[in-house]
Parts: sequence; structure tokens; C-alpha cells
Amino acid sequence: MSATMARDTQEGWPELPLAAWQETYATLHMWSQIVGKVRLALSPRINQWWEVPLYVSANGLTTSAIPYPDGIFEVEFDFLHHRLTIKTNHSTAATLGLRPRSVADFYQDFMAALASLGIAVKIWRMPVEIPNPIPFDEDTQHAAYDAEYANRFWRILTTSEKVFQEFRARFIGKASPVHFFWGSFDLAATRFSGRRAPERPGADAVTREAYSHEVSSAGFWPGGGEIKGAAFYAYAAPEPAGFGEAPVRPAQAFYHPQLKEFLLMYDDVRMAASPRETLLEFLQSTYEAAADLAHWDRKELERAAG
Repeated sequence: MSATMARDTQEGWPELPLAAWQETYATLHMWSQIVGKVRLALSPRINQWWEVPLYVSANGLTTSAIPYPDGIFEVEFDFLHHRLTIKTNHSTAATLGLRPRSVADFYQDFMAALASLGIAVKIWRMPVEIPNPIPFDEDTQHAAYDAEYANRFWRILTTSEKVFQEFRARFIGKASPVHFFWGSFDLAATRFSGRRAPERPGADAVTREAYSHEVSSAGFWPGGGEIKGAAFYAYAAPEPAGFGEAPVRPAQAFYHPQLKEFLLMYDDVRMAASPRETLLEFLQSTYEAAADLAHWDRKELERAAG
């Protein structure tokens, strides 16, 4: 590996051992849900819940512009300077320090900061998509913040986001933005065949909307449960017959039958001679498996080579 490639791998794809930042991860997950729920409460409804996510920014993660009666405002987690900023279009702003503090403390200060800027909002105080949720204003259990690992996580998001944007540009059909879902705490990008998906028996309203149409989706997730490290994932919904047995690349990628997803561990990308090419290979081969087995009209959906 050349010195330049080694430096790029170290700087853009740092180590992120799950055990080392598990508590910070859990706390950030709750903080991001609080901010995300404010965006959800005030934003117009968009198909597939695209009004919900956050976006990778030059400093961290941002809500983008959120409407409120007096104008617009934006909330950003800054993982360079370790602060959360709220800015309005009226040249007013508020700042909270990102430091070891409980979820309850963060919730109280964040909601007070919004109120100080004239932003009135009420959110459901219960976290989603996690086991054993604790209401935000009662959660004193999660209170960790390791600035180094928060920064590493953001750096991985920035380098991954560039690759996902490159992959997204190959597709001319309906495709989601590259966005960060605070519920599942993952960076995601989704392609659509253009066809309605069969109704999911017993699905809740969120799931029905998210999977109303056929999709091939991929993303990056820090890990959890039996997945003991960060990983890139790819799945198809509905899953076509034979998807789990499809040959995908690189060789380290594998199908997880319980998750019904292909996984490629982050460390296998990080340590590759070219992390970008390795990730693109995973994204392209898993998409091709989904699209070919489900008989997507690929000629009409993909940009011509070159």
C-alpha cells in the first residue's frame, strides 16, 4: 500500500471498534432522536418519510432547513467543535456543548434553547427502534460523550457518503437522498423499481409507507446486537427468490438470514487496498442481484456508462 493510500485510509476510514464507543453511540442515538423528532414534528410529510432524516454536513449532521411560523431554522451536530447549534433565518442562534451529559439534561437544554428562539414544538418523548426505551426527559442512564469517537464516526459518514453519492448518480429512476435515519442510526440510500410492492400483512403505518414500492436499499450502520462491529448493508424489499444465494462482491460480503441483508464489515472496507472501490463493488453487486432477480427494467433506470 502506498504512503498516500495508507494516509487516506487512516484519515477517511478510521478504526471504530464498537466496544470502545458503545456508550457514546447509545447517548448520541438518543440525542439525534430528540433533534430528529423536532424535524418530524414541524416538517411537511414527504413520501417514504423523507422529511425525517438528518444529513451529513461539513461539520457533522444537520437537519437542513425546518419550517416554523416565523421562518426557517436549522439544527446541526458539530463533531469538529463538539457543539450543537440552532440557527434561524433571523440571525438568531443558540448553542449547546456536546460533552458527557444525560439524555434528560440534553432534552431539557435543547427544548429550552428552541423556546428561547421563539420555536414552539412538542414531540413524543419516547425513543423508537430500540429495546427498553426510556422517555427522554427521564433518561439519566445514557450520559457518555467521547469526542474522539464521535469525530471518528462523523469522518466515516463523510467518506461513506461520497461513495454513496457516486453510486446514486448511476441511477436515473426514483432514488432517495443519501440520508441519516436517527431511528435506526444509519446512513442509507434507496433505489426504486417504480412498481408498487405487495401490501405487508400486519405492517404498521411507518412500515407501510416506507415499503409501499419495490426497493433496493443500502447503507452504513455502526453495529449492535449480534453484529459486533460497524458494517455496510444491502437488502431488497420485497426480497426476490434467490436473493440470499446470489453471488455478490467482494468475497468478504455475506448474507445474514435473520436480518435478510447482505453485510460487509466496515473493517474489511477500511483495510482494503481501495476502500472506495471495495464499497462500490458491494453496492453495485448487491443492487444487481436485487434488480435482476426482481426483473427491474434496468435499461430505463440506469445511466448509460460514460
